[in-house]
Amino acid sequence: QLAESGGGLVQPGGSLRLSCAVSGRTFSTTTMGWFRRTPGKEREFVSAARRFGGTYYADSVKGRFIISRDNAKNMVHLQMNSLKPEDTGVYYCAAAPSSTILSELWGTRAYDSWGQGTQVTVSS
Repeated sequence: QLAESGGGLVQPGGSLRLSCAVSGRTFSTTTMGWFRRTPGKEREFVSAARRFGGTYYADSVKGRFIISRDNAKNMVHLQMNSLKPEDTGVYYCAAAPSSTILSELWGTRAYDSWGQGTQVTVSS
């Protein structure tokens, strides 16, 4: 199971930290990802972190968001800085097998477990 937390309302330029607690699988061998569904768009890739430190970001968030994983606590975090109104949406945590190849990380099909999502609203 995956459970997100940390969403909320923030002003443009502000920061939020999302967290995802993972249970029921071997976290240390799992690739973790964050996706979001913004108004009028399909669910899109935000970021991913492999077990040995490889991290990946969508161009729209590169330089502003940071993904990190705590293998001791079975958690993954998404630090979101310099937030923009277009970052508004529901953010989902997702898990994929460690064997997932790089080119598959950007799509939803590689991920076999999903959280319920947490709402992020960036507005003044």
